[in-house]
Amino acid sequence: MPETMPGKPKPMIASRRIVAIFLAVACLAAALAFTLTYRLGLSSLDADLDQSLILTRRSIESEIERFRHLPEIAAEDARIRAALNAPGPSAIDAANQYLETVTGKSGAADLFLLDGDGTAIAASNWNTGQSFVGNNYAFRPYFRDAIASGKGRFYAIGVTTGKPGYFLSSRIGTGERTGVLAVKIDLKPLEETWKSARSATAIADRDGVVFLSGIDDWLYRPFTALDEGTLVRLAEVRTYDGVDLAAARPLLDSPDRLSLPGPDNSALRGRIARIEADGWAVLSAAPTSPVLATAILWATGAALVAMAGTGFGLIVYQRRQLVQLRLRQGALLEARVAERTRELAHEIEARRKTEADLRAAQETLVHTEKMAALGRMSAAIVHEMSQPLAAMEATLAAAELSTSEDKTTTRIGTARNLIRRMQRTTKHLKSFSRKEPNQLTLTDLNRVVESALDLVAPRAKAVGVTPAFAPADPAPMVMAGPVRLEQVCLNLLLNALDAVEHSEGGTVTITTDNGNGAARVTVTDTGTGIAPDDLARVTEPFFSTKISGEGLGLGLSISQAIVTEFGGRIDIRSDPGRSTTVSVVLPLAQSIAEVAE
Repeated sequence: MPETMPGKPKPMIASRRIVAIFLAVACLAAALAFTLTYRLGLSSLDADLDQSLILTRRSIESEIERFRHLPEIAAEDARIRAALNAPGPSAIDAANQYLETVTGKSGAADLFLLDGDGTAIAASNWNTGQSFVGNNYAFRPYFRDAIASGKGRFYAIGVTTGKPGYFLSSRIGTGERTGVLAVKIDLKPLEETWKSARSATAIADRDGVVFLSGIDDWLYRPFTALDEGTLVRLAEVRTYDGVDLAAARPLLDSPDRLSLPGPDNSALRGRIARIEADGWAVLSAAPTSPVLATAILWATGAALVAMAGTGFGLIVYQRRQLVQLRLRQGALLEARVAERTRELAHEIEARRKTEADLRAAQETLVHTEKMAALGRMSAAIVHEMSQPLAAMEATLAAAELSTSEDKTTTRIGTARNLIRRMQRTTKHLKSFSRKEPNQLTLTDLNRVVESALDLVAPRAKAVGVTPAFAPADPAPMVMAGPVRLEQVCLNLLLNALDAVEHSEGGTVTITTDNGNGAARVTVTDTGTGIAPDDLARVTEPFFSTKISGEGLGLGLSISQAIVTEFGGRIDIRSDPGRSTTVSVVLPLAQSIAEVAE
């Protein structure tokens, strides 16, 4: 197989991305243009439909209003009253002639007179084969409403003629001889006008059943399915006599969706207006296909324009990218050189620091070994001095007993005191050099401080400062290792003496107290103090502010470790140039019994 040429996949990927960008922009532009145009088209279509509804509703109302008062006017004629009050053959014949004449002059479909029982006694179509005379219409709502309230109105298919019409009725007569005069209006001319104009217009009654429509397929179909009660009520008054409403398919899928089937199965968008007097709904619809076609056309144009604009933008963008790439190459090269230079400088600095740390660690180890050797030598010297001092003390004791001179006795006593002091010092040195077990015991802080003061007495005398001790009463008792705690106090006292060595009138004060459930040993000096930058580091191992060779920098670090092991802490406060206060805080133990618990 031939090897894939290097660099080929990237152009291919770039080409795919460009195609994807073109398609995405085109689809987005098309979607936006389609949505906007379609919504605007529907809004315009709805406005046209609303205008059409206004005109249609007014034409229907005008047609009905033409005959609104015809029953009342016709009822004023004496022939009508005579036929109602004395329905003889001559009176009935005169009424028939009158009603036929009025119907011909007014343009109404029919005009007829009903007696109080709802039976037609005179009608304009008396001499036709579909005469109303003799038929009872008491079941019709227009008769019942007129008897009850004086007026009635109702649209229905005629049970006698089989022709639909709109009935307006008025009650006439007074007392026992009352009747109803009704006029039937033929609204079919409106329907024929809609059909000739191919207008998708219809009228539905208050139950939603279409009774006039410019589309034949909509006639006598409900907007939505009728319930059983409505079907029974319509059957009782024979509104749509001869029509099977139960089997009629609803026009709408849901009451809030005005999407209607057109004559050629095209989708129609409908709008509805109400005629409040009768509760009718006037429906006007129009096809949405022109709106859809316009929206598609605009979407196509928007997609093409967007693709062209995107292509132009990509060309401009690529040219700019090319220029910026060339500019960045020089800056990138300079940045890499500078970065590499910084890295080399860091490496050199790190190596120098490492070498310095190694030299310091080596010097520290050498000094530590010297101090360890010095400690071992001190222990040996103390051991060797103990016996001679004991012998000297015994000899002086014997000499003191054997002499009777006061002056000699005084000098021997002074020498014995000095020897006893030397013995106490060697005793403390032996205890300090001996490794102490980690077992904690009940320890008197006052005694620990006194032992430490004995050990630093030579150093204090050399400095010319006598530490002042203010012991607490009663003595604070803690659980600790006496020798190690003595080492802590010794370190603090030596640091304080070092601080006041070159200060005129310097003082060192050490106190103990046991307030707030804790025992404290506080050492205060009036020396040079500690700088704020060094205060946080004084407990670090090998950190020292003393001149090189005078200190190892381990005193406070070891003291911190010892006090922490005893469950306490060391607090250090310093006022540079004036004083330093170091406090050892330990948990207070009241008694051995409490410790045992």
